[in-house]
Amino acid sequence: MMKYVLSCDEGTSSARAVVFDQQANVAAMAQAPIDNRFPHSGWVEQDAEQIWQTQLQVTRDAVEQAGCGWSDIEALGITNQRETTIVWERSTGKPISDAIVWQCRRTANACQKMRDDGHADAITKRTGLVLDAYFSASKIAWILENVPDARQKAEAGELAFGTVDSWLIYRLTGQESHVIDRTNASRTLLMD
Repeated sequence: MMKYVLSCDEGTSSARAVVFDQQANVAAMAQAPIDNRFPHSGWVEQDAEQIWQTQLQVTRDAVEQAGCGWSDIEALGITNQRETTIVWERSTGKPISDAIVWQCRRTANACQKMRDDGHADAITKRTGLVLDAYFSASKIAWILENVPDARQKAEAGELAFGTVDSWLIYRLTGQESHVIDRTNASRTLLMD
């Protein structure tokens, strides 16, 4: 029986799924747009549920177009917008806010304050990254400070954070696996 590899590409502007056969030929591909919202100058957001639903639909479409079944998929790979930040409730799996996209600059002033307070060198030494709003850490801090009850829920262990790969895996596994790829974790400004 022929086995296939499924690739899910969750980008900033679209979700795509590609099914490859054993010779690495494209057996099928499906793609659909993802909406970006710009509620304020420099802010970029996406609906985390739309990210999930769109990726799920294009994945189903590609597998159907390839003429294979789910049991014929031998491996799954995910590529994604690595610094985009999603925070969700562990008990329900529901996002507590929109995803804050990697391009969003809403936390630039907070990062500048940390630089002014002398924290930049220590952060770079520990993480290997420059202190910038591009990465996930300041986005998480913004959510904890600005989404009602977020900090209290986080302190009670009721919230989970992830990049888009974490979010998709969490949903694909029926809320059983909260994991992250090391290369994506390295882009959060949280990994030593």
